[in-house]
Amino acid sequence: MADRVTIQDIADELGVSRNTVSKAINNTGVLANATREKVLKKAIEMGYKQFSYVGLSNFEMPRASFSAPAKKEIALFTSNSIGRSHFASTMLDKFQRELSALGYSFTMHRLQENDIAQLHLPVSYDNDRTAGLICIEMFDRDYCAMLCDLGTPVLFVDSPVYDRTEPLKADHLYMDNQSNIGRFVREMLRRGKEKIGFIGDISYCQSFFERFMGYQNAMYLAGLTCPEAYCITDNREGIKSPGYSKYREYLSKRILKMGKLPDVFICANDFIAMDTLMAFRKLGISVPQDVYLCGFDDSPESKVISPSLTTVHIHSQIMGFSAVQLLLSRIKEPSMNFRTVHTETSLIYRESTND
Repeated sequence: MADRVTIQDIADELGVSRNTVSKAINNTGVLANATREKVLKKAIEMGYKQFSYVGLSNFEMPRASFSAPAKKEIALFTSNSIGRSHFASTMLDKFQRELSALGYSFTMHRLQENDIAQLHLPVSYDNDRTAGLICIEMFDRDYCAMLCDLGTPVLFVDSPVYDRTEPLKADHLYMDNQSNIGRFVREMLRRGKEKIGFIGDISYCQSFFERFMGYQNAMYLAGLTCPEAYCITDNREGIKSPGYSKYREYLSKRILKMGKLPDVFICANDFIAMDTLMAFRKLGISVPQDVYLCGFDDSPESKVISPSLTTVHIHSQIMGFSAVQLLLSRIKEPSMNFRTVHTETSLIYRESTND
């Protein structure tokens, strides 16, 4: 057998299809638990290394894979409140359960603006007992760089926008921000809607930037331009994040200046789409009659607003498992090359695009 075990090797050993093995390893599609367990056991037995998903709490991995060090605490840093509407809520449920099954404790630290500005660690944080850090929505580059210099393994779930400075010395986990934006653009073009715009501050975080790039790339590949007049990719001066009344006021003014609207607006996330919808109502613009609207995240609110929102669903559970894999493997092998992982997303059509 070749040194590098493949999915086809495992399928041949078990006498099952390559698709069955792929489903078990990547946790996609419908598969009986007994079949999934049989595939995973055989994969580990054969030395397969490219796991995207493994239910650590429900399946016994070899102890050597994630032998816990003396430090037994994993710390979460975030700059925002992670409520049930946030995609990371479900992700963290899985992440915490998997860590607990492996004997790790889990602490959460919400950073205030003045702590971030002054590069202060939370008073409740103890680096000496922390095995690893997971950072969710930490978008201040200087603060993130400071965390990377603590000597503790760091995983960023989303991150500051990449720029020309030194890359952050950490692993990165994102949802796939581009593929389904591209699919959505192609579908809109198929429906004859060629004037497509984008709304969202692309300097806010890497995911917003990647979603904008997905839109730009899809338009470029279709031989179309992305008119600046149809794109609101900044924010009101002094406002660091979207989602506030001042941002909605800013959107209203920018939309009013457009005069003629595009056929479709893609928004960087669902909450920006909902802010846009509120601005539309104030201006007497109807969705989907006057313009189509697409968000990203598939938040609970996207299903219940009127009209319900076409969006991109984030598979939070696979993000949770991927976070465990990335962080614990970094703890075990701190000198390995840094990695960037994107997990699968799914496009969902609803009323805001007349579906």
